[in-house]
Amino acid sequence: MQRRFVSIWFRQLLADWQLIRRPELAAVPFVFAAPDHGRMLVTAVSALAAGFGVEAGMRVADAKAICPGLEVLDDKPGRPRNLLRGLGEWCVRYSPVVAIDEFGMDGLLLDVSGCTHLWGGEREYLKEIVSRLKGKGYMVRVAIADTPGAAWAVSHYGKVTPLIPVGGHPEALLGLVPEALRLEQPVLARLRKLGFYQIKSFMTMPRSVLRRRFGEDFLLRLAQALGTEDEVLVPVQMPVLFSERLACLEPIRTRTGIEIAITKMLESLCKRMQTEGKGLRTGVLTGYRIDGKVVQLAIGTSGATHSVSHLFKLFQLKIDQIRPGLGIEVFVLDAPKVDEVEVPQEQMWTAKPGLDDQSVIRLLDRVAGKIGPQVIHRYLPATRYWPERAVLQARSVTEKPASEWPMEKPRPTELLKQPDPIQVMALIPDHPPKFFIYKGVRHQVVKADGPERIEREWWLDQGEHRDYYQVEDEQGGRFWLFRSGHYGGEMKYQWFIHGFFA
Repeated sequence: MQRRFVSIWFRQLLADWQLIRRPELAAVPFVFAAPDHGRMLVTAVSALAAGFGVEAGMRVADAKAICPGLEVLDDKPGRPRNLLRGLGEWCVRYSPVVAIDEFGMDGLLLDVSGCTHLWGGEREYLKEIVSRLKGKGYMVRVAIADTPGAAWAVSHYGKVTPLIPVGGHPEALLGLVPEALRLEQPVLARLRKLGFYQIKSFMTMPRSVLRRRFGEDFLLRLAQALGTEDEVLVPVQMPVLFSERLACLEPIRTRTGIEIAITKMLESLCKRMQTEGKGLRTGVLTGYRIDGKVVQLAIGTSGATHSVSHLFKLFQLKIDQIRPGLGIEVFVLDAPKVDEVEVPQEQMWTAKPGLDDQSVIRLLDRVAGKIGPQVIHRYLPATRYWPERAVLQARSVTEKPASEWPMEKPRPTELLKQPDPIQVMALIPDHPPKFFIYKGVRHQVVKADGPERIEREWWLDQGEHRDYYQVEDEQGGRFWLFRSGHYGGEMKYQWFIHGFFA
């Protein structure tokens, strides 16, 4: 696939942003300024102020002298980057790879390889971007070429056409000024001093000569523009390996239309995952509305799956959360978390399929989709002594335990997170309680079994052991109690309740 890149240059980024927020400034020349070594310097200029000759880098006092009625606004560090990041996230509807222009900090670079046909071709693609950004209030210049460097050069300094044909970028660069290569000021001054006012003046010169006079960075910028060196773009949103996009011919507003879009993307996504033996664990559906807003919903699965019907049912449970507004023009379906799919051997007759049965896992997914995944828990045994430490929460339904559940000793159905202290009357030294008081209620013990001694994990903390008793009161309630420490030891013993039997 032929690589193609788009450069979007926001000619007056901060000024346009301010006019969107404060339209009353349209008739007022204004600038942004920030302190620099005790002076206030202009950092951004509006179109009206630029007409008076005000430029970025000028002292505010000089700017006020040549522009009567100039309004000065305080600039903040990092504001252009934050604005570009927000605009870049909005432009993800046009390409999955959108990067901030780090050189001028006033534009975006898009890798649009394989994207433009969704809008009817490159010309219509550029028109769509320009018209939508202009509708938002941003005046931009755009260009498309085979390299990010060439696209940047044409968008900033081109005077003929922003649509550079495939393979035509070297010729498009010939008549441009050296500034189009994104060079530093010392290098540009040296080029002007030697009489190089166009790129064609030095583009064919030997590399050794250019390196000796202008340095390695100069050669790198030239090579990036010509395509002999790759330029790496750092996306504002890292693209997901398993992702599908669907551009709609008409904005989608109905539930039926959204369901059709989800089905089409799931079919393509699941086919890719099945080919690679992967299954979805987390899915994110993003809808880009024509009014610029973004709507999003997410699903999760207990086990990796690439079943279209099952995943569609999970999305179907949450479609009502989508607010399409005036319509959704682009859908993106991402699978940020995938796992290997284990295909179990199917059996016709099985008495206890348990969690190996896919229907059980799908039921859990639908329950989680309706009432939330936080209500479903699965616990596995942990090789620990203390009962409250002997269980751990599984990361997934399919996770295998490292050990078996201990079955030689009975354990309560409900275990308290932390033992609660109780008051007890018991014979000494090892008799069970005669009665105990828990939360103000007295329980007369009629049956008891024990003690079962559980030693403290001395390698983790210091303290006494526990002697556990199973007791039953006169109402039939069964409890798990323990005494911490020996009678009459140096440490004072104490009784606790730790759980309840069914």
